[in-house]
Amino acid sequence: MRTKDPFDALLHHYRGLLFTLCQRYQGRSATLEDLMQEASVALWINREKLYSLSASPKQAVLVWKIARSAVIDELRRTPMSDALPEGYDIEDDDRSKVQELHERIALLTEPDRTVVTMQLEGYSYEEIGQALGMTVKSVSMRLVRLKDKIRKEWK
Repeated sequence: MRTKDPFDALLHHYRGLLFTLCQRYQGRSATLEDLMQEASVALWINREKLYSLSASPKQAVLVWKIARSAVIDELRRTPMSDALPEGYDIEDDDRSKVQELHERIALLTEPDRTVVTMQLEGYSYEEIGQALGMTVKSVSMRLVRLKDKIRKEWK
């Protein structure tokens, strides 16, 4: 019986996090597959550091940071397309409330967008604080403020 490659195990363990992160950033300038590949390459480059943390919250935070940086770097390198597809309607009445929420979150500035995104993905306030260099209290206060802002703008 062959043992599983540690890097394959790492990618398998964090596949949901990587997929969600890349899906959030994909758009007209980059495909989901391109972003997933860039994130995977960045994790491969930093694999020894990730292995040393084993499966822990610190490892998850480091995976998030490395993958997010790689995705943003790829988006900066990839030029945006000039034209929207024919018939594209941003005000489509059939879109769901969840889609609308994600669109509103995408309009937030950094690090607000990252704080909300990480909270929606199930990270604890402690993990968010570690990833962004904030205190738990700061994360909590920022989330309360952002939720109020989104609610007010939604009406």
